[in-house]
Amino acid sequence: MSARVASERSEDEEAKPAARRRRRITPRQRNAIALAIIAVAFLIPLRGLLRAQGPPMEEGFMLVFPERVLKGDLPSRDFLHLYGPGGLWALAGWFKVFGTNLISERMFGLLQQMAIVFGIFGLARYWGRIVAVLGALAAAVVIIPAIGLTALAWVGAVGLALLGLLAGLEARRATGDRRAGRLAVLGGVLLGLALLFRLDLMLAIGLGLILLLRGMDTHRVRRLLAGLAAGVSLYIIELATSGPGHVIRGIILDPIVYLRGGRRLPIPPSWSHLDGFLQRAGALEQLSWPMPSLTTAQQLFFWFVILLGSVATLVGVGTWVFRRDTGSFRARVLLVVALFSVGLLPQGIQRVDSTHFAWVGCVPLGFLPVALFELARRRWPRAGTRGLALASGAGVLAILFFLLPFFTFRWYTDYSLQSIGIHRTAHIIERNGRVFYYGKKDRADAAQLVIDEAARISKPGDRLFVGPKNLRKTPYSDAYLYYMLPELTPATYYIEMDPGVANARPMSSSCRPSGTTGTSPTTPATSGRASRKRC
Repeated sequence: MSARVASERSEDEEAKPAARRRRRITPRQRNAIALAIIAVAFLIPLRGLLRAQGPPMEEGFMLVFPERVLKGDLPSRDFLHLYGPGGLWALAGWFKVFGTNLISERMFGLLQQMAIVFGIFGLARYWGRIVAVLGALAAAVVIIPAIGLTALAWVGAVGLALLGLLAGLEARRATGDRRAGRLAVLGGVLLGLALLFRLDLMLAIGLGLILLLRGMDTHRVRRLLAGLAAGVSLYIIELATSGPGHVIRGIILDPIVYLRGGRRLPIPPSWSHLDGFLQRAGALEQLSWPMPSLTTAQQLFFWFVILLGSVATLVGVGTWVFRRDTGSFRARVLLVVALFSVGLLPQGIQRVDSTHFAWVGCVPLGFLPVALFELARRRWPRAGTRGLALASGAGVLAILFFLLPFFTFRWYTDYSLQSIGIHRTAHIIERNGRVFYYGKKDRADAAQLVIDEAARISKPGDRLFVGPKNLRKTPYSDAYLYYMLPELTPATYYIEMDPGVANARPMSSSCRPSGTTGTSPTTPATSGRASRKRC
């Protein structure tokens, strides 16, 4: 008997120091560790991302447009810009401070991605650090590979919107009126800025606000809506400078009415083959994946199904837990995110490719561990919450790893290996300190010849036109060439070229009538060609 008591005492005495050791990690330190894990997830592939090929048109115009703004051009009046001015204004200010260069643009894109991932973490934090970290990692492995670090406005808008919803929810929960008022204003301003980046987030933000504001203190509602109005009111600047007609056509008619038909792909994606040209091009020269997996086309099909299924799961679970307890703050948070995700779906459906799926799916898949955790803890109420949290988050990561590896983990692994010099496929194009990367050496060499020849035969102030050989078809444009030749002025409104928009009217009406240096390096047949011509 005494031996047993001695044994219990010994075990108890050993447990106490361990418990004290565990208690030494304060909640603030635990939060720091959680945030550090997410930061490391961004740091591992960062060097590879900074030196990888970017999309020639999309990253090209995100380098050119802000520089044109700094030189006095106006979006929607002087060049086609299909979205709100917020992204351009923010990036132009960033360039003013840090310089107009590829690294600067990509670091801005990194901050936008981090806003999404840390926004997911903040919203999922109400369910504990484990669920929040795993959800954030799922969002990261979805959004990072989508289009690299290109600083596109959609990514920034979603990040701002998530942070705005988080601030608004904190304002709802706050006990002190002063703090609640400040958070409400902050949340409203962030949501307004998100709309200034992308007006088409109106549906998602509107759906999220319906439940966020319902039953909220009237004073706090007014503060939030005032902040929202303040952010959106900056559109007045663009309306006043570019003109209402140009703005309405540029950010409403062109992207919604004229562009959609020329970019639409079959819904759902084909099971046997990839439909989109850019999707097929993106599948070339990929890192070998050691695990058995579906074909790229089949994974894209499952991407579509999983996207819809994750949103449906959030809505179903969120509605169920909210109806069970309408006073539950966590149930309200879950349903707010679910409704926000529903509002994002049109972006994923309007063009069914992996990039648009990722732009939408980073939110519902990042929050799916929360929904699974809610189901699991009600199904197994006696099970440990830590184990259920780990299983919920690991389950979502497993879906991405086993069903969608080519669009998530393979790209993430590729960028990580490129960070240490393995599987480097990008080739540098350079002029006067400005660089761009291309994935094929022959194309990079041809582009270098084009740039060098265009620089030789032109003089500062001349106009430059970049486009395909056949201007009746305008699916794409190597817009980065304008960035590489900054001393030349773009000769066309359509720096970005889209089907149904750039070729909808005679190109001559959008070209400025002056001596122009024209380049068309997009195909092997025309690679390396630069000539003096008139629009």
